[in-house]
Amino acid sequence: MTANKRVLFATVAVVLAAGASTNALAQTRGFIARGQAAEASNFARDRNISVRARSHPGYEALGVPMGAFTAYPKVAVGPEYNDNIYGASTNEVDDVVWRVQPEVVVVSDWSRHSLQGYARSVINRYNDFDSENTSDYTVGANGRLDITRRASISAGAEYASLSEARTSSSSPVLAANPIEFDKTTGFVVAGREFNRLKVSARVDYSKFDYQDGRTTTGFNVEQDDRDRTNTSLTARADYAVSPATAIFLEVAGNKRDYRLAKPAVVLIRDSDGVQALAGANFELGAVMRGEVGVGYLRQSYDDPAFKDITGMGARAQVEWFPTDMTTVSVNGSRSVEDSGILGSSGYLSSNFGGQIDHELMRNVLVSGQLSYGKDEYEGVDRNDKRLNAGVSATYLMNRHVGLTVGYSYFDQKSDGLAAGGDFKVNKVGANVTLQF
Repeated sequence: MTANKRVLFATVAVVLAAGASTNALAQTRGFIARGQAAEASNFARDRNISVRARSHPGYEALGVPMGAFTAYPKVAVGPEYNDNIYGASTNEVDDVVWRVQPEVVVVSDWSRHSLQGYARSVINRYNDFDSENTSDYTVGANGRLDITRRASISAGAEYASLSEARTSSSSPVLAANPIEFDKTTGFVVAGREFNRLKVSARVDYSKFDYQDGRTTTGFNVEQDDRDRTNTSLTARADYAVSPATAIFLEVAGNKRDYRLAKPAVVLIRDSDGVQALAGANFELGAVMRGEVGVGYLRQSYDDPAFKDITGMGARAQVEWFPTDMTTVSVNGSRSVEDSGILGSSGYLSSNFGGQIDHELMRNVLVSGQLSYGKDEYEGVDRNDKRLNAGVSATYLMNRHVGLTVGYSYFDQKSDGLAAGGDFKVNKVGANVTLQF
């Protein structure tokens, strides 16, 4: 058994043992008498609602009743101007793309438990460069089984047929068309509260299947070496030191298996990883809430030619409500990601970003976003730095029609012997959304 697996299994055992001992203590002290009001949760963080999440009476879709379910169909249509459609360092090419985004979500109307299904698509059609046309779609479902007031099991599955963005570091430069791939994911999570203690366990699965690309001269751009299956197991325990603050310990282990036959590749990218985080989640009245965790991460590769990727792990998400009409969101993360660059096993990805949402009027919302990321590659001499910024505004005409306009800016700088090149992309777009 590897060191990563020993750490993971030991943590799962601690979490389950803590849950069992707390359950026994609760039985000794006695349960709340039948008919009494249930004690409020020590882990609720719902004293405020963000601008994007709150209801807007008179401007929300009513949906289409379907017995015990309600369907919410929607479609967005509009143009976008892109001044560098290939993400090129020189000889930039611009074009206008027309985007159609149909979607339908079906949600249960039950008082307990929940079930949701959805299907959505993003269809891009370019005015001049139809080789960049894409038709992506996603279908999925998820649900929650409420066992008791404090215990539940949730599960979900999704299948998506997607296209890789030209600005992705893994996108091959020689490909005449965007690389297409299929992604299948699923998860199961179970959790329970025991007064001040909450424990949970989660299993995630994802499978990637890439399609080979073609050059403009008809040669094959091999992508089979990127096909892989990722599985992970996460165990977590939260302890409430007060009704508004809890500390937590979370340990996640993962296994990444590449499909391509091992003798067919020069370097084997199969790996096992572990990440341990400790931190707190909190709510400061109705002014601020969030979660911050720091710890350690390591990804160990089967091929001795690849060094282990180790370092500080981190995850943060904080919301600040300076006024009832404004929400400021800040998030950050540090994780190990798989690389699509030849000779590289993976990279350490550090990201930090923020967003401001403001409700000018009940039916007029404006937003601004800014984020920064850095990718440090293992196996090749390369570091990428990315800057994203954007602004947008949404005007809700009525329950059925909305108009959104926006601008975004992307700037990448790449250093090292295997650098991917520096480039910038500016986009300006608008769309009309119809919903029922």
